[in-house]
Amino acid sequence: METSLEIAQRARLRPILEVALEAGLEEAEVEAYGRYRAKVDAAAVLARLRDRPEGKVVLVTAVTPTKAGEGKTTTSVGLTQGLGRLGVKVALCLREPSMGPIFGIKGGGTGGGYAQLVPMEDVNLHLNGDFHAVTAAHDLLAAALDASLYHGNPLGIDPYTVTWPRCLDVNDRALRNVVIGLGGRAHGVPREAGFVITAASEVMAVLALASDLRDLRARLGRIVVAETRDGRPVTAEDLRVAGAMAAIMRDAIRPNLVQTLEGQPAFVHAGPFGNIAHANSSVVADRVALKLADVVVTEAGFGADLGFEKFCHIVCPAAGIRPAVAVVVATVRALKAHGGVAFERLGEEDLEALKRGSENLAAQLDVIRAFGVPAVVAVNRFPTDTPRELALLEELAGEAGAARVAPHEAFARGGEGCEGLARAVLEAVEEPSDFRPLNPPGTPLREQIERIATRLYGAEGVDLLPQAERDLERVRAMGLGTVPVCMAKTHLSISHDPALLGRPRGFRLPVRALVPAAGAGFVVALCGDIQRMPGLGREPAFTRIDLDEEGRITGLA
Repeated sequence: METSLEIAQRARLRPILEVALEAGLEEAEVEAYGRYRAKVDAAAVLARLRDRPEGKVVLVTAVTPTKAGEGKTTTSVGLTQGLGRLGVKVALCLREPSMGPIFGIKGGGTGGGYAQLVPMEDVNLHLNGDFHAVTAAHDLLAAALDASLYHGNPLGIDPYTVTWPRCLDVNDRALRNVVIGLGGRAHGVPREAGFVITAASEVMAVLALASDLRDLRARLGRIVVAETRDGRPVTAEDLRVAGAMAAIMRDAIRPNLVQTLEGQPAFVHAGPFGNIAHANSSVVADRVALKLADVVVTEAGFGADLGFEKFCHIVCPAAGIRPAVAVVVATVRALKAHGGVAFERLGEEDLEALKRGSENLAAQLDVIRAFGVPAVVAVNRFPTDTPRELALLEELAGEAGAARVAPHEAFARGGEGCEGLARAVLEAVEEPSDFRPLNPPGTPLREQIERIATRLYGAEGVDLLPQAERDLERVRAMGLGTVPVCMAKTHLSISHDPALLGRPRGFRLPVRALVPAAGAGFVVALCGDIQRMPGLGREPAFTRIDLDEEGRITGLA
C-alpha cells in the first residue's frame, strides 16, 4: 500500500472555493490562501446565519494512547467521509497540528491512508500561519515584561513572581529552564525563566476560546504575567501590549478551511494540546460549522479522561454547545498493549490480554457516562486483528456500556470503510442525551480537582503539594477560585504516572502547582511530573523528512 503522504500527494483536490460554496459559505466570506486552503470570515457567517438552527456535535475521543496507535484523527476524517457518502450535510472540526510532535515522535496530525485532510503537507507545516501568530504575540508579551523591568520597573513588578514564559513550536527540553538577561546591565535584568511549547501557550487557549475579535482582545488584556511587590496581578493590559498582541492575532481568529480526501469541508483551527492544555479546536470554528452542517464531527485530544472532559467543562460553556454523542476509538492492538503485551507481539492473538486491556476502554466509557452522553465505540481495524479478537472486543465494549459498537476500515477504504460507523452514529445522535457537567459552574477549584481525580481517574484522593496550596490562595485572591480547572497530566495513563497502564487503582493524584490563565478563563493544575515543553526522543521523526529532487516533501507521516 502507498504511504499516507503518497496518497495525499496524488489526490485530486477540489478548488477550495468550490468546497466552501457547497458547504454553504458565500464567496465574500472566504479568503483563499492558494487554491486549496482558505480563511473564513466567521463574524460574517455567524451574522448571516444567526437564525439558522444548529447541527449536532459528534465528539470523537479514544482509549488511553499507546505506542500501538489508535487512529483517532483517521477515524474522525473517515467518519466525516462516511457520513458524506450517506448524503449527510457534514463538517469536520480539528485542531491545527503542532510542528513539535510532527518533528518529534507522533508525526503528522491529518489522519492517514484514505482518511486524510488535504493538502496534507500544508496542514501539517504552518497551514495559514496561526501558530506563528500565537508564538509572536506570546513572546511580544514576554519582551514587554522584561523591557518594563529593565526601564526602571514603573509598575513595581516583583521579578520573583514572574510566571510568563516564552514559547516556541519545537520540542526542546533544554529550554524548559533557562536564565535570561546575562551579559551585563545593557542586556536586561537577569532572572530565571523558561519556554513552553506554543500549543501550551495561554495565547493559544485564548485563540481557541474567544468568540470573536473583540473577545480575543479583551481576553489578551486579562492575561496575568506577574505580581507587584504589594501583591497585585500584572496583566498584559497593564504593560500596554494587549492591543499589539491582538493586531498580530487579527487574521488568526478566522478559521482555516481545507477538505478531506473525499471533498468534505474541514475547519482546522487552533491547536491546544490534550495533556497540557484544553485539547480542542476553536469555539469560532465549532460555531460556524454548526450553522452550516447538520452533523459536526470534532475531535478531543488523547483519551476521554483528558480531551473529552475538557470539552465538557471548558469548551461547552464557552461556546454554548453540547455533545450529542461521543465516539470512542479503540483498537485490538492498543487494548492488548494495556493488557501487558509487548509491542513486537501485538500482532499475535491474545484474548486474555485483550480482556485485561479492555478495562481501559471501560474506564473511558465511565468517563463519558459521568457526563450523561451516549457512546459509540469505533473499532479501528488492523490487518493483524483476528475474528475472535474483534468479536470479543465488541462483546466487552457492549458489557462496558457502549450504546453501539462499529468496526471500521477508514485507513484502507476511506469513507466506504466507515459507512457502518456513520450509520451507528446517526442512530445514536437521535437518542436522548442527558448532558450535564461533572463540575457545575461555580464549583471551587479544590472540589473540581477532587471530583475529576476520584470520579474520572479512579484516584483514592488528591494531594495538593505545598506550592499548589500557595497557588490556590493566590488564584482565589485573583478572583479565579471557581473558574474551570484544566488538568495537565500524562496522556499515557488515566493516572498521573505514565507507567500505570490499563485502569489504575489505589493511587493518589499529586498536584504540584496551579497556574492561573485569566485570559483563557481557567486554572491549569500541573499533576505529577508533566512538562509543558516536550523533549525529542532518540530517533525523532525529523530524521525521515526531506525534499526530493523536484522539491516535494518526503517522509512526512
